[in-house]
Amino acid sequence: MKKTVAITLSFIAATAAAGEADTRRVLPLTEHQRDHVLTEMRALLSGTQNILDALSKEDMTAVAREARSLGIGMAHKGEDHLKAVLPKEFMQMGMSVHKAFDQIATDAESMKDTKHTLRQLGKAMQTCNACHAGYQIRLTGHSTGRETQSSHHQHQHQH
Repeated sequence: MKKTVAITLSFIAATAAAGEADTRRVLPLTEHQRDHVLTEMRALLSGTQNILDALSKEDMTAVAREARSLGIGMAHKGEDHLKAVLPKEFMQMGMSVHKAFDQIATDAESMKDTKHTLRQLGKAMQTCNACHAGYQIRLTGHSTGRETQSSHHQHQHQH
């Protein structure tokens, strides 16, 4: 009975959420720009998972290594083409996350305090959640060449 109620409530919640309008700010990006942003987000997510795994083992050297790879150094890899198209607030949120990971790395090395690192990670994730709650990505009509090649390639295989 409890399982049925839980499933029913989940269905109702999902249905209600599906009917709501998406009010997040649209970021119109080319496919290349979108791929860059999403690749960075996936790297941040994967790195956060690696940090949590290292924390569970109390391996603060691995925590510092992983966090540093997500820091400001990561942000400077090819983002010049995005500065002109992304809102200032979006870029500031991203930079604050990268700076937070640099601080996590520094503190993990010096303090070796897993609870402190978890608090820092939680705060960084709040910024990630705020960004995802505030923005959505939509492709612009501008082709990067990849779309044309890809659709041409798919068209050839349909015959």
